[in-house]
Amino acid sequence: MRALIQRVTHASVTVKGEVVGQTGPGLLILVCAMLGDDEGKAETLAAKIAKLRIFPDDAGKMNRSLRDIGGGALVVSQFTLAADTRSGNRPGFSSAAPPDEGKRLYESFAQNLRSHGVPCETGRFGASMQVALTNDGPVTIWLDV
Repeated sequence: MRALIQRVTHASVTVKGEVVGQTGPGLLILVCAMLGDDEGKAETLAAKIAKLRIFPDDAGKMNRSLRDIGGGALVVSQFTLAADTRSGNRPGFSSAAPPDEGKRLYESFAQNLRSHGVPCETGRFGASMQVALTNDGPVTIWLDV
């Protein structure tokens, strides 16, 4: 699985004018299931993100995890993270998992994150979404598992 995480002070996702998910201080997590991914990868990615020390401690060093700060997560599916731009001008997405499998793994990832004690809201899989965020730091990290 692949994720782009952003440390945020606030993030929200809107579908057709309705806010369907949001978080205060914590992470916006854009996630993509890739071909060959399974439940184990969803669990591994969730565990890694829950424990990743990217929040400042009292000395200002990135030394605290999402769980340490009691932060939340907003998880948004984004198959475009699978974009292959090596040739031509139009990205290819053939390395993304098929939609049914992608949805299952996206939901599994969010549930696994919750099982690690992280309050988690989500976007709406397959919908046209508008994502708003205030990136804190800014801190943006790419993860592949």
